[in-house]
Amino acid sequence: MSAPRTALTPDIRASLFMALSMAGFTINDVLAKSVADTLNPGQIMFVRGMIMVAALVIWMRTSGQPLFPERVFHPLLMLRVASETLATILFLIAIAQMPVANVSAILQAMPLVVTIGAALFFAEPVGWRRMLAIVIGFIGVMVVIRPGSSGYDAHALLVVGCVLLSATRDLATRRLPPGISSMSVTLMTAASVTVAGLALTAPFGGWKPMALIDIATLAACAGLLFVGYQFLVLAMREGNVATVAPFRYTALLWAILLGWLMLGERPDLLTLVGAAIIVASGIYTLYRERVRNKRPRSANESAASLPPARGT
Repeated sequence: MSAPRTALTPDIRASLFMALSMAGFTINDVLAKSVADTLNPGQIMFVRGMIMVAALVIWMRTSGQPLFPERVFHPLLMLRVASETLATILFLIAIAQMPVANVSAILQAMPLVVTIGAALFFAEPVGWRRMLAIVIGFIGVMVVIRPGSSGYDAHALLVVGCVLLSATRDLATRRLPPGISSMSVTLMTAASVTVAGLALTAPFGGWKPMALIDIATLAACAGLLFVGYQFLVLAMREGNVATVAPFRYTALLWAILLGWLMLGERPDLLTLVGAAIIVASGIYTLYRERVRNKRPRSANESAASLPPARGT
């Protein structure tokens, strides 16, 4: 008699959701890079954004959700939308010029930056072990960037700017009023990115004729971003944060694999070493977070939470 099947636990399901979310985001990155030779960043932002906005409006109308929150001009919401828009611009410029794996490796430092930001602006406690792990993680970023060496690419500074802006976005998101729905935030962000793309199309070289394959690729990008966001929400709501969060780093594996198979990019040894340092320091930071959350805390000590994944 065969043993009965056991259902997946919430943490296992959430971990799978997180891995799928990272796959969605990374495949979007690779597809966006594949059309960057013919379309400028502004046009990519505009066309992809229009498709995503249309899909979100149809989805929200069908499900009876309001398109915009009542507190549409809340300062933190405005900060979040502006940070995401600027981060998207920097990201698309950088990924058109850099290997996907290099960009992804630098982006893995974002949880470390958010931890520092939470300590500076929200007075969340950060012990010396986590602080040391953060410093080591930034050393890993320097290994990937290699300032002053022959392998240095100035576009890496755009990715660093993207990390800082994405961290600002995540910190603002953590303080948004609970009455503002996540779908409304996503719609406002997508609309802002779309308008920015339209405004930047001319400065970046003007509108280029689009083949059917270009339109299909950007439609796929919009769908993959939607998948990435939705599975991320499922992962964060269903599983234990400290258990699920390390699966964010599967984005780097996806970036290396897809960059090699689809774009013929092979990261060099220093990029792999730097990426390993960043991931190891990030996982250790998550481990220390889990240890700290298991300890009895005073009523005045706030419970720390991990930042959302990047949504460029």
